[in-house]
Amino acid sequence: MDAHEAYVALEREIGLLLRRSRAISTRLARELHPDLDGAAYGLLALLQDTGPLRASDLVARLGLDKSTVSRQVSSLVDLGLVDRAADPDDGRAQVLTPSREGASRLSRIRDARRARWQDDLSGWATDDVATLATLLGRLNRLGEVREVAEVEESVAG
Repeated sequence: MDAHEAYVALEREIGLLLRRSRAISTRLARELHPDLDGAAYGLLALLQDTGPLRASDLVARLGLDKSTVSRQVSSLVDLGLVDRAADPDDGRAQVLTPSREGASRLSRIRDARRARWQDDLSGWATDDVATLATLLGRLNRLGEVREVAEVEESVAG
């Protein structure tokens, strides 16, 4: 396989992965709460993984527009899955954290997803699974760096 074919294959496989990921996020969001939008699942997961964040931090990390994040946060709060509290560093701002119920539901779903991955990849060597995780991590870091640069460029320009 030459370099061009490798990048064509990569684009095709990542495209497929992203389409499946969106479908899975929608299904998982409904498992979390029947009234939850699929995109809000990722927001709740990010809050669980990173700890308390401001809505503006979510906008920057997810690369979404402010109104989309605001709508998703409101939905999560209204459904009792996320709590808002005064930011200890700036009383005018609020920080968001998963509620006890949100964290519990998310944990159950994530445990089930990990079990499914473990079942699906049971024929893979553990080193191959670890290598895949490492390579996906490298790819994700590239995306984060690009998003930060694009946000900085749009603010400066």
